[in-house]
Amino acid sequence: MNYWLIMPAAGTGKRFGADKPKQYLALGQKTVMQCTVDRLTQLSQIQQVIIPIHPQDNFVHQLAFQQPEKIRFVMGGAERSDSVLAGLRAIQTQAHAQDWVLVHDVARPCVRLSDIQRLFEQLAHDEVGGILANQVRDTIKQGTAEQKISHTVPRQQLWQALTPQMFRFELLFKALMQAQQQGLQVTDEASAIELLGYQPRLIAGAYDNLKITYFEDLALAEYLLDRQKI
Repeated sequence: MNYWLIMPAAGTGKRFGADKPKQYLALGQKTVMQCTVDRLTQLSQIQQVIIPIHPQDNFVHQLAFQQPEKIRFVMGGAERSDSVLAGLRAIQTQAHAQDWVLVHDVARPCVRLSDIQRLFEQLAHDEVGGILANQVRDTIKQGTAEQKISHTVPRQQLWQALTPQMFRFELLFKALMQAQQQGLQVTDEASAIELLGYQPRLIAGAYDNLKITYFEDLALAEYLLDRQKI
């Protein structure tokens, strides 16, 4: 049984006023991408890390990674799902139908390896797969187009999707292909799996699995990474 990791980095991403996408901005002594990739390549189970990049990416090959022999760059697509499909096609002749594929946001450098190990353990015999997620703790309001509160959404069964998301190779490939053929834009891999009628499992993850979305998240991510070393 093999484990493959796809880390889409093809989008131009938020630049925060800089001359490069956010994954190439400094985070401590490295870039965001280096922090994320170097952390996940520590996982001995990972066969290969596939990173779909933009065809005109002029930054990634300037970076040094701790385990470059594990990394393979491929040309990504316009949308996240296109890039993941490009990654799946890159390993199509090597991967088996029941191999595991993890998809992780390159802008989530703080993911805990212990959480990923929990994914491995709890999904080991699952035929579909699942995702890291957090139970929603805040009160959630449904808004109107006029930015007024429509109603309060019961939060007892609400979860925030995180990454990695982990699914069987054949099933994920089929799900993303079907979504693409139907012209559906899925925002994560679990959504594509759901469209096939499956129910991916929810595996509770740490709340510090931050996705860098805003400029101030860079400082927060650096703080979290420092705290995780303690």
